[in-house]
Amino acid sequence: MTKNRPPSQRQLKAGELIRRALADILAKENIRDADLQGVSVTISEVRASPDLKHALVYAAPLGGGDMDKVIAGLQRCSSFLRGRLGKEMEMKSTPRLKFVADRSFDTAEDMAKLLDQPQVKQDLD
Repeated sequence: MTKNRPPSQRQLKAGELIRRALADILAKENIRDADLQGVSVTISEVRASPDLKHALVYAAPLGGGDMDKVIAGLQRCSSFLRGRLGKEMEMKSTPRLKFVADRSFDTAEDMAKLLDQPQVKQDLD
């Protein structure tokens, strides 16, 4: 059995359902964690394990902010969020949530800066 096989349709569908539900929960709920007060969080992707018992949640503060503080706050609230998720979704079991910093926005910004450099632009023309 290979560890590097792509996610199944079931995993992809579950991940997207979890992503949407978490985004709704974070938008509607008043989360009391100090690091999450007044911070809008974007959930960019959720990767569900093959047995759907664990979910890796890629998140970032919308509009910048202290990424590490926000991820730590989300991790502290993961039990609460999991409970709310269980009420929102009809799944056999609600997955355990592990929040991870989504750095893809930083990578995209770095690529844009790189492509904007004069020496790179001349090669593209």
